[in-house]
Amino acid sequence: WTGLYDRLKSMGFSDTVMLQANLIVKRKSDNGYYDRFRNRVMFPIIDLRGNVIAFGGRKLPDDDSSAKYINTSDTPVYKKSNNVFALNFAKNSKRDGLILCEGYMDVIAMHQAGVDNAVAACGTSFTHQQARLLSRYNDKITVMLDADSAGEKATNKAIEILSPIFSNINVLRLPDAKDPDEYIKK
Repeated sequence: WTGLYDRLKSMGFSDTVMLQANLIVKRKSDNGYYDRFRNRVMFPIIDLRGNVIAFGGRKLPDDDSSAKYINTSDTPVYKKSNNVFALNFAKNSKRDGLILCEGYMDVIAMHQAGVDNAVAACGTSFTHQQARLLSRYNDKITVMLDADSAGEKATNKAIEILSPIFSNINVLRLPDAKDPDEYIKK
């Protein structure tokens, strides 16, 4: 429960800094602290200059006690609605356009498959700020969100947000798969 906290403390980080970075949570019982992302696979959120500014964490398969994903809340250096996962890589892609996926695992699977222009919103609904950020790097975008009812709603909302900014918007639906990660693993 305190592995990261203990390590960062031994490196000289203060409780205040760790709280501001959203890496620890204050216990109510004794005013101690515990790791916010314990027992999770961590995904660094990297800004356009290559700095790690936040994290997403996916619970391990044998953990049924908590939310599937948790994300860094807004901090002094990170605002979810203003950042896009993997844009630091996708902005340099030689591929035509960007591909908007739903989650970290989808983007990672796409990049591993050689599709290095995939990005995702950072644990939030797609925002106008994210659309404007993406438009700085390309004028073509393909929306490839999950093939479930939530994904359909999110696709429609993303198109609504993207339409005033992008002149070339496509939607890609994957046959026989819920999401890009599942499709690539087939």
